[in-house]
Amino acid sequence: MMSQSAIITASPDVISGTPVFAGTRVRVQTLVDYLKAGESVDDFLEGFLTVKREQVIAFLEAPGLLRLKS
Repeated sequence: MMSQSAIITASPDVISGTPVFAGTRVRVQTLVDYLKAGESVDDFLEGFLTVKREQVIAFLEAPGLLRLKS
């Protein structure tokens, strides 16, 4: 399993501290919005090539991470 720091990060220097997928500028909330709209993980990954599938799966499986708010 990936460590939480390999899944998401938040830094005041990147999108004003909004949680993003580590190593990217892709907001975690964007994935949540995609899923709420009925889009698939594959749809999300096609639109955001810098995010790794492993990050998305680890995020979805990690207890408590879905409660993150941007």
